[in-house]
Amino acid sequence: MKIETAILASGCFWGTEYFMKKHSAVISTEVGYCGGKTENPTYEDVCTGNTGHAEVVKVDFDADKKDFEDVLKLFFETHDFTQIGGVGPDIGDQYRSEIFYISNEHKIIAEKLINNLTEKGFKVATKLTPYSKFWKAEKKHQDYYYNTGGSPYCHIYKKIFD
Repeated sequence: MKIETAILASGCFWGTEYFMKKHSAVISTEVGYCGGKTENPTYEDVCTGNTGHAEVVKVDFDADKKDFEDVLKLFFETHDFTQIGGVGPDIGDQYRSEIFYISNEHKIIAEKLINNLTEKGFKVATKLTPYSKFWKAEKKHQDYYYNTGGSPYCHIYKKIFD
């Protein structure tokens, strides 16, 4: 098994995690924060919008089953990657669309998909940023929809790629 990791921000991390857990190659997920300046941020800190962090999902997947491109396709197909300043009803920089790439290979794949979406006429707002540090969110936020029986309110699946 070849395990790879993706760090993805697409609005509320609860909804992102919900869809990623459904992916056949995903081994595990953790929700947390990435991209900001605050050390050991809490959910309350990040919600202020002053930390620079985005709500993210750390996705470990079996790259022998599905590759990074396949995981990113699900990422794009489950949120509004054209929205600036949030996703759906969640407004604020902490809810931005962003891919924190871990390797140059992942960066190239993300650029390819963003270019593909642009060629299809989408105005992609998703940022592409080198990964720095992942801060795990509080336990109550992990597997939120699976533990509460809820479902995403700002994420829906919409087929975009062939």
